[in-house]
Amino acid sequence: MRFAGKRAVVTGGLSGIGEAVVKRIESEGGKVAIWDINGGIKTNIADFNSVMNAAEQTIRQIGGIDILVNSAGITGPTVPVTEFSVEGWEQTIAINLNGTFFTNKAVVPHMVAQNYGRIVNVASIAGKEGNPNASAYSASKAGVIGFTKSLAKELAKTNITVNAVTPAAVRTPIFDQMPQAHIDFMLAKIPKARFGTVDEVASLICWLASEECSFSTGAVFDVSGGRATY
Repeated sequence: MRFAGKRAVVTGGLSGIGEAVVKRIESEGGKVAIWDINGGIKTNIADFNSVMNAAEQTIRQIGGIDILVNSAGITGPTVPVTEFSVEGWEQTIAINLNGTFFTNKAVVPHMVAQNYGRIVNVASIAGKEGNPNASAYSASKAGVIGFTKSLAKELAKTNITVNAVTPAAVRTPIFDQMPQAHIDFMLAKIPKARFGTVDEVASLICWLASEECSFSTGAVFDVSGGRATY
């Protein structure tokens, strides 16, 4: 029962990796507030006012915030840069990168006040390597990695850790946003020759979100089936 007495926020917690994290934290004794565009505490993470309202509702409902797992995101268009719409670029950055900044900014003051917190931002192997025809997604996830390292250093003298995970492709509803050719490309890059599972990623996230993770901060943890080279 690693999460007994702990209060967590999981963005994108109604599906995919976020949903698996919610189930695991709850099964280990924690209380979870889901921030999702489709329900839970309905939240648009690309809108700072929406995020701040969600934080206030969370405090009222579960009494505080000890853990943030920022899992919400989109793939954006899967086309070459020359065909990429400005609107598609801005939306992808707004959700994946600005949303990470907004959610972290909203919860950190609560964590600082209690001198305890665990933040896990879900990035992607694409943020390290850059996937062709996914420039906005790759750039946004690279930004998540850089942001995570920066915030971790700011909070390093507190009892708050800030880490990122960089999964390779995991079959979730986000696949519905991609053409089959891009899915095939991602699979071909994984030495294990299979996609990851949401439970495999949730297992790592939940360790990072637990009290056991006390000295690792500003780190990037791969769940890539051997794809990651650094």
